[in-house]
Amino acid sequence: MFKKAVNALKNKEVIVYPTETVYGLGADAKSSQAIKKVFEVKKRPLNKPISIAVSSMDMIEEVAKLNYFKREIIKKILPGPVTLLLDSKNNLPDNLTAGSNKIGIRMPDNELALKIIKRFGGPITSTSANISGTNPPNTPREVNLDVDVVVDNGRTILQLPSTIIDLEEGKIKRRGPLTKSSFIKIFWN
Repeated sequence: MFKKAVNALKNKEVIVYPTETVYGLGADAKSSQAIKKVFEVKKRPLNKPISIAVSSMDMIEEVAKLNYFKREIIKKILPGPVTLLLDSKNNLPDNLTAGSNKIGIRMPDNELALKIIKRFGGPITSTSANISGTNPPNTPREVNLDVDVVVDNGRTILQLPSTIIDLEEGKIKRRGPLTKSSFIKIFWN
């Protein structure tokens, strides 16, 4: 299933992959054609951006503007159940960011997800594998989408969408597994 998932990504197809939070919908984040398929499968409004999943700091550096402070935060909390909003280098397709100057970045704390992304060799989309507005799936059985490959890794550990933190504004935009107090403890240790 792992090889099928990587091949599907290389062929601009859409996969469902596990994370520690919920199952994600993945496609080549550098291909506007593949991203368009994600919007179609998910029935997501085109004016809503889609985050990306990466497997390394190098992948983050390719797409986001970072300084020392941001790098230190990233090193402390990723991989983990967090999506970080960062200023974009604007080198990703416009349909991914919906014209925004920011990019949402995840590095899932899931060995299989990281392995898929690493083997693929670039960022993939990171959005829950559900129809927009419905509950995100915690098991592959809960996925009811027309995709090319579903990677089954059992039930997700946290069963809750990631916490979204805007590092530019210093604000939590969506509550999730990582609370404000947990974030402060991680950062100050």
